[in-house]
Amino acid sequence: MQVNMHEAKSQLSRLVELVLKGEEVIIARAGKPVAKLVPYRKDRRRVPGRLKGQIEIAPDFDDSSEGITKMFEDRDEGLSS
Repeated sequence: MQVNMHEAKSQLSRLVELVLKGEEVIIARAGKPVAKLVPYRKDRRRVPGRLKGQIEIAPDFDDSSEGITKMFEDRDEGLSS
């Protein structure tokens, strides 16, 4: 649903209720979308170590590979031309 700025100001409570029910509300100025009303969600903070023991990194994950290095070097040379 798209509403103009004036309607959004006068109908804010109704629009918030629609958003809480899952409706997408776009606010427009002169017919052009400028904002979207979305439900507030509390930030989920990252917890260090939350996936400990669930991810395995190969012992050689950072070993150099000449083939891969050459691909990057060749690409860099092509971009500087």
